[in-house]
Amino acid sequence: MPHAMTFDEALAALKRATVFGINPSLEGVTELADALGRPQDTFAAVQITGTNGKTSTARMAAALLGGEGRLVGLFTSPELERYTERIEIAGRVASDGDFTAAIAAVVSAAELLRGEGAVGTAAGFTEFELLTAAALWLFRERGVEIAVLEVGLGGRWDATSVVSPSVAVITGVGLDHTAILGETVDEIARDKAAIIKPASAPVLGPGTDGLDSIFLARAEEVGGHARAVREGLDFSPVAEDLTVRFRVVERPSTPGGITVLDVDGVHARYEALAIAAPSYQAANVATAIATAEAALGRALDGGRARAALAKLAIPGRFELVRSAPAVIVDGSHNPQAAAVLADAIREAFPDPNARPTVLLGVLADKDAIGIVAAIAPVAAAIAVVAPHSLRALPAGDLAAAVADVTGTTPAAFDSVAQALEALLATALTGLVVTGSLTTAGQARGLLRDGS
Repeated sequence: MPHAMTFDEALAALKRATVFGINPSLEGVTELADALGRPQDTFAAVQITGTNGKTSTARMAAALLGGEGRLVGLFTSPELERYTERIEIAGRVASDGDFTAAIAAVVSAAELLRGEGAVGTAAGFTEFELLTAAALWLFRERGVEIAVLEVGLGGRWDATSVVSPSVAVITGVGLDHTAILGETVDEIARDKAAIIKPASAPVLGPGTDGLDSIFLARAEEVGGHARAVREGLDFSPVAEDLTVRFRVVERPSTPGGITVLDVDGVHARYEALAIAAPSYQAANVATAIATAEAALGRALDGGRARAALAKLAIPGRFELVRSAPAVIVDGSHNPQAAAVLADAIREAFPDPNARPTVLLGVLADKDAIGIVAAIAPVAAAIAVVAPHSLRALPAGDLAAAVADVTGTTPAAFDSVAQALEALLATALTGLVVTGSLTTAGQARGLLRDGS
């Protein structure tokens, strides 16, 4: 019988497991899934990896599949504000009750396997193993038909790889988590390529350009026929009838503005798809279209696709949380994502003399210099903060990085709350809070609470 557990006790169990970090093995999560009766075998799975864009693509694909009448589960990480955000069913965050029941079931399975009290010890399981198994259990219990699973890290040994996905998506590859995944993009690409398994339909997003041979070799090895997503007339590594092409028709020129695009899918053409997001999201929309088509094996209904995207909000991705002046939170946490964010700022704030102030809070294991270098050209001013996290880069160290890149010492704050209190009074042309999902999430919570 599962433990009787409160929501706070469920969170505490996960927190106890956090200290044991990452386990580069599928053994633990496979044991848990087997003990739970292999819930992953009761629904189709879409698995999405990529250095950047995977969360947005996962949310879009889930929305599109839901628009087609399927009961869809969504598993993403990390959360912005509350742990429960990581698991959604039918577009709604898991209730505290459902979340608690899922963790209780997994803790019971873990103790059956490793002994009473094993959760939170070296003999137990990692936080991500427990959480992934809990999501799979809850999806089965709620009758999910298709689960969209965002990879936590890499691909080969990520806990989500306990599934055999019907669609395996790689949005793109950049240098991140090099200590774990490899020091070159080729090594990282090979790690991500491992999510392509027998019976998977691979989808290669635009960010795989230049590394296609690695993914195509993996697809050939397991007998899959890859689809590729490319903008305009860009080179495609696959046959044209397996190429999804997109074209941006309209770009936003204000914070919270609309991007409009046309997509030529494998099965149909989709015109005038509109989303309240920067134009960089067009690539993710097209990749999500390709993913949903591959998952269903047919065309989507154009009207339902437009409706699903029109009402979709993507938390923490160039998200407008306050107007007049505009305040945007964005979880960009590496130089590649920061460069994309810089382009979004140029779009939304086209006047070079009326650019926003940028508040940066970066985690210690990230490339702070690279992030600052990407953002500095579009910032009216930069301020720095140490978000509330054991992994946060101290504000003084980040200030030194900003000074190295720009020659100017920025204002530095010890908390996101302190920074917002000071900057909201002075950043009259707008404020962008970024550098990590942790920083973005803390700012989002404060701003949405009216602070």
